Amino acid sequence: MPERRTVALVTLGCARNEVDSEELAGRLAADGWELVEDASDADVAVVNTCGFVEAAKKDSVDALLEANDLKDHGRTQAVVAVGCMAERYGKELAEALPEADGVLGFDDYADISDRLQTILSGGGHAAHTPRDRRKLLPLSPVERQDAAASVALPGHGAPQTADAPDTPAVEDLPEGVAPASGPRAPLRRRLDTSPVASVKLASGCDRRCSFCAIPSFRGSFVSRRPGDVLNETRWLAGEGVKEIMLVSENNTSYGKDLGDIRLLETLLPELAAVDGIERIRVSYLQPAEMRPGLIDVLTSTEKVAPYFDLSFQHSAPAVLRAMRRFGDTDRFLELLDTVRGKAPQAGVRSNFIVGFPGETEEDFAELERFLTHARLDAIGVFGYSDEDGTEAATYEAKLDQEVVDARLAHLSRLAEELTAQRAEERLGETLEVLVESVESDGPEPLDEDEYAAAGRAAHQAPETDGQVLFPAAAGLAVGRMVTAKVVGTEGVDLVAEVIDVAEEAGR
Repeated sequence: MPERRTVALVTLGCARNEVDSEELAGRLAADGWELVEDASDADVAVVNTCGFVEAAKKDSVDALLEANDLKDHGRTQAVVAVGCMAERYGKELAEALPEADGVLGFDDYADISDRLQTILSGGGHAAHTPRDRRKLLPLSPVERQDAAASVALPGHGAPQTADAPDTPAVEDLPEGVAPASGPRAPLRRRLDTSPVASVKLASGCDRRCSFCAIPSFRGSFVSRRPGDVLNETRWLAGEGVKEIMLVSENNTSYGKDLGDIRLLETLLPELAAVDGIERIRVSYLQPAEMRPGLIDVLTSTEKVAPYFDLSFQHSAPAVLRAMRRFGDTDRFLELLDTVRGKAPQAGVRSNFIVGFPGETEEDFAELERFLTHARLDAIGVFGYSDEDGTEAATYEAKLDQEVVDARLAHLSRLAEELTAQRAEERLGETLEVLVESVESDGPEPLDEDEYAAAGRAAHQAPETDGQVLFPAAAGLAVGRMVTAKVVGTEGVDLVAEVIDVAEEAGR
């Protein structure tokens, strides 16, 4: 009998990282590893790191150190870093953090089982020297698909190289592992039982925002084939998933390297027609790339959420130009008017950077003007900080940290007030809510500030946009879609009463 090998995956960062972790889980399960939830029960703890901003990098280091502590009083024998921070810093991270027994880049994902076995057995694996992954593919998007077949793209499956490991036959896969549906389709194993799952639409980014380092370590934009996205969605539906969230660094660019920039408009109705799927949500949209046809599909297609995760970042023209972005307050408000003219209940969220180099008091006031009129459902606010290798890090007109902190605090308070007001505007609305948690019945009654169940409506994305709370859970179950009326608010959260519970067979 083969020796029992256990592994735990600890995921930090965005939904894209969650997809990558499930691809790694699929590869490891297919090669005989037993996946466990708790790192203390694992022979190897794999930490999927985030490398986007300083706070996220600190969280990743803390997670690696915490996992390393388990080696002193648990089963854990090795701690391995993967993900964006590991890819971005490679050898530098390995030298700075000797507590990590291995630092693996994206090129190691196809051989993840062998890499972990080598590390677990006491062998070494030299961390890579980081490189600009944009240079691995042609500059022209239409020339990328063939070249991308030999490049490691997390979430896209194994690269086609001479020494690439063979994909296991379907009959040899353990239960719960998605079979590869094509030459670039990934193996995948779910790491939770949530009725919501993310699906990668593409990887990389061609935009050159002056504050962002992501394209340098995620590479140029590459779309997944529509057939692979559809097949993965069908498999997830078979695993009990009810809502699919399409993720990438920039979903509005989907299809441009496949010869059809409007491919998303075609794909969305096909995804919505997958049996068992109740909602399709599209994230990461660029305002400058929004087109009338895409807005029409997002606001009028059954089971496609009228949800707009728009990356505004700022609204003052001078700041946007310095960011290498486009737009202004009035154009952004016109876009929102267009969306709400087609779908009055549409949800809109965005993130903003304050204290960007050169941001004047007038620029900051312009951003306040936009937020005050935009009626956003969710707002993320971040204070500017230099990121290694970005153009903005070289700018001279840096603001004092005290100014950045003050503007961050002020705009964060305003955002909290505005999103609470927006929630209050939804009083009386009727919503379709996907139930995601239900308190188990017990002998003790719930406290006044506790709710019997919670879920999300079409305007609420997982973890970022608030939720719908139910005082009573009669007839509710996780994964059930219910019709509910909003009767109260708690900040950005809504309190609702159930009007109708969908029949299980129909859902």
